[in-house]
Amino acid sequence: MIISRRMVWGWAALALATGARLGADDLAARVIIFANAREPESVRLAEFYAAQRGVPPANIVSLPLPEAETITWREFIDQVYQPLQDELYHRGWLEGTATSLVDKLGRKRYGFTGHRLSYLVTCRGVPLRIFNDPTLLPEKPPPRIPAQFNKNEAAVDSELSLLAQSGYEITATVNNPLFSAENPSELDAEMVVKVCRLDGPSFDAARQLVTSALAGEATGLIGRSYLDLGGPVAEGDRWLRSVENQLADLGFDGDVERTEAAFAATSRFDAPVLYFGWYAGNLNGPFARDGFMFPPGAIAVHIHSFSAHTLRSATEGWCGPLVARGVAATVGNVFEPYLELTHRPNLLLNALGRGRNFGDAAYYALPVLSWEAVAIGDPLYCPFKVSLEAQEANRASLTPLQAGYVAMRRANLLARQGHKAEALALLRDELLANPSLPLGLAVARHALASEDPKTAVNALKFVALLKQFRPEDWALAREAAGILAAHDDRQSALQIYQVLSLTAAPGLDARKALLKDARDTAAAAGDQQLSAEFGRKLAELTAPEPPPK
Repeated sequence: MIISRRMVWGWAALALATGARLGADDLAARVIIFANAREPESVRLAEFYAAQRGVPPANIVSLPLPEAETITWREFIDQVYQPLQDELYHRGWLEGTATSLVDKLGRKRYGFTGHRLSYLVTCRGVPLRIFNDPTLLPEKPPPRIPAQFNKNEAAVDSELSLLAQSGYEITATVNNPLFSAENPSELDAEMVVKVCRLDGPSFDAARQLVTSALAGEATGLIGRSYLDLGGPVAEGDRWLRSVENQLADLGFDGDVERTEAAFAATSRFDAPVLYFGWYAGNLNGPFARDGFMFPPGAIAVHIHSFSAHTLRSATEGWCGPLVARGVAATVGNVFEPYLELTHRPNLLLNALGRGRNFGDAAYYALPVLSWEAVAIGDPLYCPFKVSLEAQEANRASLTPLQAGYVAMRRANLLARQGHKAEALALLRDELLANPSLPLGLAVARHALASEDPKTAVNALKFVALLKQFRPEDWALAREAAGILAAHDDRQSALQIYQVLSLTAAPGLDARKALLKDARDTAAAAGDQQLSAEFGRKLAELTAPEPPPK
């Protein structure tokens, strides 16, 4: 039996339910928020997001769901997919006709003509992933499916992307028609429900995804970029080298780790508003330092097969730990996706840099659905909503440190256009107005690139006058001392080394390296007494443990 529903009835019912007229261009009004009714915090998270983004409360769908992160296919179909699909159809968000038929998996047969959701937001409490079920695999997979793809384990969100496609095959993947599509057709757009997740090691961390996105959107991205190359597959490094070029085109001051090692715990890592890298299994390096937190609006992507195998841990994998440390948006994988089927970081940054929001950028960068990928963050988040020009015009509302990072970005763009003298002058003026370690180092780097070591040294002399450094400034101060020592201002370098030797280092190896540099610099400066003092401290750290009695 066929049950028909006229599209006009769906529109009228929805308007009556929300008490508001829904404009086609009002993305927030067309967001559906999905929560687990068995977890009160999940519902409260949905309500919090709706209030922060102006999503109508009637757009919250709260259903009793399994409370585990990983579920079976039977649990997914019976308790997640089918109840949600039915609810969205009855509310008029999924358009078409329903039948009394079911497919071989027990899913209802719908004849969908499209949907009206801008995004589906899954809240912490909605299951994350689905176990592989060998009993549901074809006895003889078709030739199009390679052996390694003959599985049906998947991210819940990736399967929910196909709510408007009735009866799709769950083995292997379904091509994403939005992938790398600049102007997808209306038909392609209606085939995919774009899903993003608010989730993390705690409900507070999940809420932080929202507040961080809003704060970042209010000011635009302000900070530095960090790129970690040297992964195990050439194709991944090719994507990340494209990211390097894009970051340069955007003007962000930053650092690149080009070896096979990840960024060390001792690396400079101030204001990491953009991070792209691979291929460690668990969060490490500067991210693992005590007290590390991202600045508002930060976007971080670490390519790894199991980066999102759980979101409930602040130490396992990457996505959960990144969220715990305040990132606004990230992407990851719940099972092995194989590199070519992960989010492409270069396409993600490309879309964001052109002003698209996170929800659209995540699907622009993703080749396939019904697979392992998950996008974590507010889909409405638009990190480049505020342009560099607007940031400069509103500099009075920024902190001095933020104003310095904005000036660095402009200077980098000027230098990239060949205006090196103008870039250096801009940074020197900003340093005089608002001296800071990041800004001093920016002046020094630009001056050295222009073969002007005298200006580099003068820009960093003030650092030697500082009597203390915050732990997060340790790596910056050490870099400043190294530049001063290398360009014949060893006395200033030694003053910095002395203060740093009394400051908490990012680790034992970092302290050893510092003391070695300090010892050698003092010797080169002719201060043998100070050199011996640094050498004694170094010997104390490197002395072997006494044998047990």
